Amino acid sequence: MNLPPAANPKARSSRLEGKVAIVTGIGSGIGKACALMFARHGASVVGCDLDPRAAQATLEEARAEGLALESLHPCDLTRPEEARRLVDFTLARFGRLQVLVNAAAWAAFKPVEELSYEEWRKTLASELDLVFLLCQAAWPYLKRQGGAILNFASANAYRVLERSPALAHCAGKGGVLALTRQLALEGAPFGIRANTISPGLVVTGATRPVIADPEIHDLWLKEHMLARFGTPEDVAWAAVFLVSDEASWITAADLAVDGGTRAL
Repeated sequence: MNLPPAANPKARSSRLEGKVAIVTGIGSGIGKACALMFARHGASVVGCDLDPRAAQATLEEARAEGLALESLHPCDLTRPEEARRLVDFTLARFGRLQVLVNAAAWAAFKPVEELSYEEWRKTLASELDLVFLLCQAAWPYLKRQGGAILNFASANAYRVLERSPALAHCAGKGGVLALTRQLALEGAPFGIRANTISPGLVVTGATRPVIADPEIHDLWLKEHMLARFGTPEDVAWAAVFLVSDEASWITAADLAVDGGTRAL
């Protein structure tokens, strides 16, 4: 299949000029791609990550490009006080906050009989609790002038994938979908929009070793209308749109960025 070339991820514009954004999980994957792309399109970005080395590497990459990116690391967003610390850090640095992107997550991928209760709880805390805690910490400041919240669900919130034991992950991302719809309702009177993106299989440091197995690669690739897996930048382009003023009449929506997998 001949696919059109992807947009240049290092392109620049003023689409997000004047906006201050928190982006979590900037050390790798979708969080890193969103942080860098937001900054390339004019936003002042504050990131965070649990892994200080990974966050620092992203920060150095941004500085090499001359981008406006700050980072608070390490930062464990499953702890309420750390969520508040990230918001306070952002306000101290920029004095305002208009965009919140919850990209950080972790999940245990094991079948029901092998998944421990501790792994189940850690997955829900890392995929659901940290979204709630940071949204709650940022809420009073977003209410002041409106803003945009972007959370990440998953194609796994809608469908299962053969040979992917994603029980806890499916539960966590299904929860993110429901939580975000309610946030949209509660935020609407204050001009706060809340949306989700549901990515399909995106090639990251976590997924790359799994799809290196030729059998798994071919099995999962067949689940996509477009004959490739996604990249973090594919998702970041959609994120730029959803937090921009171009999407000012979009809330409580879930955007599938999955190569068509959810429709199969």
